[in-house]
Amino acid sequence: MTSVLGTNWSGNHAYRAARIASPSSVDEVRQLLHGATAVRALGTRHSFNPIADSADLLISTELLRAEPVIDADARLVTVGAGTRYGDLASTLQAAGWALPNLASLPHISIGGAIATGTHGSGNRIPSLAASVAGLEIVLASGDVLQLNRGDADFDGAVVSLGALGIVTRVTLDIEPTFDIEQSVFEGLAFAEAEQNFDAITGAAYSVSLFTTWRNPDVLDQVWLKRRAGVDAAAPADLFGAVAAPADRHPLPGISAVNCTAQMGMPGAWLDRLPHFRLDFTPSNGEELQSEFLVPRRHAVAALGAVRALAAKIAPLLQVCEVRTFAADSLWLSGGFETDAVGFHFTWLKQQPEVEALLLELEAVLAPFSARPHWGKLFTADAAALEGVYPRMRNFRALAARLDPSRVFVNEFLERTVLPPV
Repeated sequence: MTSVLGTNWSGNHAYRAARIASPSSVDEVRQLLHGATAVRALGTRHSFNPIADSADLLISTELLRAEPVIDADARLVTVGAGTRYGDLASTLQAAGWALPNLASLPHISIGGAIATGTHGSGNRIPSLAASVAGLEIVLASGDVLQLNRGDADFDGAVVSLGALGIVTRVTLDIEPTFDIEQSVFEGLAFAEAEQNFDAITGAAYSVSLFTTWRNPDVLDQVWLKRRAGVDAAAPADLFGAVAAPADRHPLPGISAVNCTAQMGMPGAWLDRLPHFRLDFTPSNGEELQSEFLVPRRHAVAALGAVRALAAKIAPLLQVCEVRTFAADSLWLSGGFETDAVGFHFTWLKQQPEVEALLLELEAVLAPFSARPHWGKLFTADAAALEGVYPRMRNFRALAARLDPSRVFVNEFLERTVLPPV
């Protein structure tokens, strides 16, 4: 698969747009949009489907990296949408500030992450998009729209899938910096996970469960990320799972050299909340990903449903991660009006086989109102997704009002969210 514009992170999608531009200012974005008929924003390319492709123009946000402006009194930072989370985190840490959470990878752009509803982990911590307090969006008309938390259209515009315009600046909530202590436990019996799911996911500020499903009776690892001086000390054992004797990688048998430090060693939030270090790019080109977000009340039942498919999942899987996050009010968020649990699958790069399995996996998760992560592989169409996103029709009305000519609608959005009218 080749393309003049290259491919996404995984290499499973070659961009088909006719051209790409990399503006460095709002004015340059406005000029590019003048007269354009088909446009999409392109971030760090960490999507596994065609969500960021266009029939004509791709606007890369790579140079939209306005220097962070910190408002200490309001506890806010405003930054260019193309900035990577890891780069912003370094600036904030140097000034004594932090973000409430980070995703597994610090390499992703702020604009792309919030547009697709990307999240971290923590029973009490909502998605990354829930930290957005303000957005600057350049519409197809060239008008610059500023939306702030509390505005009528705000909750529909944050997780926007790029369907409303080009997001150029983002304002995020911040808090004073804090330290995290990370520990890994191994060999959690599935029965213990079923019986004690709430206690396990509540055992630290951020918790991730990893398994290959090769042995459906055991979850391989549990990663606990505890706030130093706030959360209780790491337990001697975790419901029968034992502390790892050395740093671990989520994938069995892989060196942990590029993972963030473990063994309870305290470190700044930006060096512990992601699973991987910013100076390392993990699995680039060697994986596919899917994730399904289920209301927290269905967590244990959904975990059992996934386990029932273990024999089919394991041959195509690198690792599965299970983690929780808190509810938000953003219309197209996986956590819209519900605490949620995410079932994340890092697949082998065998797309036809994975897509065939996804049909079955989505069917067994459908009774639990599972919502797919917008930036990853899934098969559901707009009719199916309308049933799990109560404000889908409101979002369609918002998109029709802000982008009446459907400049920012591509084939992916037509299939999943904005069917032709």
